[in-house]
Amino acid sequence: MSRRKDQERFERLKAQNSDYRGFRGPDTQTAKPEVVLETAVCSNCNRKRNVPVTSLPDDRASFVCRVCQEEQAAAASA
Repeated sequence: MSRRKDQERFERLKAQNSDYRGFRGPDTQTAKPEVVLETAVCSNCNRKRNVPVTSLPDDRASFVCRVCQEEQAAAASA
């Protein structure tokens, strides 16, 4: 890549994340927040799904997976 393209890429990444400091080498690891997953059974298709705990409803029996939600939305719009 040219220097100009590198600078444009850096500016784009900096605009997305104000804490971005640029590439610091292959040995540098960034800490990613751990996503806690929990197994839930979809009330429509009865399949087990690993979903983030934050997206589960309080009543686990009313959980509907993303695939079923998309199918319901497609059926409603048709």
